[in-house]
Amino acid sequence: MQQDNRKGCLEGLLQIGVLSALFGWSEKKFGFGRGASCTGCAFGIILLIVFLILLCNIIGGTDWFSLTSAIP
Repeated sequence: MQQDNRKGCLEGLLQIGVLSALFGWSEKKFGFGRGASCTGCAFGIILLIVFLILLCNIIGGTDWFSLTSAIP
């Protein structure tokens, strides 16, 4: 029998919340929040792509029907 090692719903929600806070901070510090400069736009697009990839990884790797937490 194969064991499913995907994380549970609560851990997935926690990771999405942390990712959202980290994305907001990095956007203000390095990305689009810096104004209309070329570096702000370039870093903003790069950050957006990286965070979308991480978000898809969290969503795809979470068992949304299991109510388990990150704490064992």
